[in-house]
Amino acid sequence: MKDIVEQNSQLQLLSPEAIVRWAVEQGEPTIMSTSFGPNSAALLHLVGQIAPDLPIIWVDSGYNMRDTYVVAEEIIDRLKLNMKIYVPEVTSERLNILMGGIPTLDEPEKHAEFTRIVKLDPFERALADLKPKIWISGIRQDDTEFRRSLDVLSYDKRGILKVAPIFRWSDED
Repeated sequence: MKDIVEQNSQLQLLSPEAIVRWAVEQGEPTIMSTSFGPNSAALLHLVGQIAPDLPIIWVDSGYNMRDTYVVAEEIIDRLKLNMKIYVPEVTSERLNILMGGIPTLDEPEKHAEFTRIVKLDPFERALADLKPKIWISGIRQDDTEFRRSLDVLSYDKRGILKVAPIFRWSDED
């Protein structure tokens, strides 16, 4: 692969469709992740059209709103997605009892442990099972201050190449 800076300068000019095509044409094990958040349907539709067999990871924390589950099931059914759903090893009810409810950000240690249990551990299991080299993600530069420092392509701490086809999209897009 070309230098990531050079590759980013070329990919920044392309459409999200072209970026997804580029990612799957690399010939490496590739996944997508979703949270079924606001931008999910558009990117899932796009990926489903280009690479219908691509494994799509959803970490179902057990703490989603009812509407999230309803919309997720509708999208999965309509788009015939190759979903790989991972859940925590502890049920939400048990975790509520053990932790006294969902910890707030005012309880940083407790919140970090909660996040590890319901999100990070299931995602790590997914990565261990699927062993991707490329990860298509719905992150956008406007999401957080940290993401402004990234680009269409970036490497995560594990060395997986993250590809963000809608990185430059605004809320209006």
